[in-house]
Amino acid sequence: MITNDHGFRLRPGVIDDAKEIGRIIFEAFSEIADKHGFPREFPNVETGINVATFFLSNPGFYSVVAEDLNQDSNKIIGSNFLDERSTLVAGVGPITIDLKSQDKGVGRLLMKNVMERARNKNYPAIRLLQASYHNRSLALYTRLGFDVREPISTLQGKAIQAEIPGKSVRRAKESDLEYCNAICKSIHGHDRNGELKDSIKQGIAKVVLTGNKITGYTSGLTYFNHSVGLANDDLKALIASETAADTDIPESYGGPGILIPTRNAKLFRWCLDNKLRLVHQLTLMTVGMYNEPAGYYMPSILY
Repeated sequence: MITNDHGFRLRPGVIDDAKEIGRIIFEAFSEIADKHGFPREFPNVETGINVATFFLSNPGFYSVVAEDLNQDSNKIIGSNFLDERSTLVAGVGPITIDLKSQDKGVGRLLMKNVMERARNKNYPAIRLLQASYHNRSLALYTRLGFDVREPISTLQGKAIQAEIPGKSVRRAKESDLEYCNAICKSIHGHDRNGELKDSIKQGIAKVVLTGNKITGYTSGLTYFNHSVGLANDDLKALIASETAADTDIPESYGGPGILIPTRNAKLFRWCLDNKLRLVHQLTLMTVGMYNEPAGYYMPSILY
């Protein structure tokens, strides 16, 4: 545990924290979205609790909780997470602070904690995605050493369900991991094996084939999952493979939507032409190692 002079204490998160952390996640994200007139990323408290429960129960994530020692029962006032399922890249978030405890330096403490954790575990890269309308977080992350790398568009709408010539899509299997990891490494210089293994177990990962060859995959067409492909048509085929039965929300992609690099104008335009709507913009930010992608990809909200 770490205690500072301001009466805040940091400690590891535990599964019993899920309800309170989930409430804070919902309220904090809702407040900033409502303030700027954007849709809420978490539609209800239950969604926030589900996200917190997944992160707190998954051994691939590090969690840290901030408590206010000046309040009864050491009230939880914030939390942060670090995705450690990759060997080279650690993904930050979601970081949230209770509305009554914001602007007191808690966010900076939580960010410094996960960054120190990543450095102590010798991660060469730390990454996150930041909501472009949230000026305070952009300023904080920049001061902490993060560099802006890529504008990202969140897209949502009725599942496209189109046929892409020469492409077929099926559920991913454990035996596909070697091929999928090789594609990810060819594009990013690293794999995301841990995340992909989790997604295969959950039954949400898919591969796209050109003939009999795997040429791309998705760990899930949701806000918290990533995709890679050797060509834009691979990503199109994956996006178009989604059906209402694949998602928690009828006729839509999981959570706020799928994430498309805005600079990939051809894919972005194809999504818009197929009636997906732009929800909001995000900013990919990094510390340490960063390879300019050598192919086609869709990030998760973590990186």
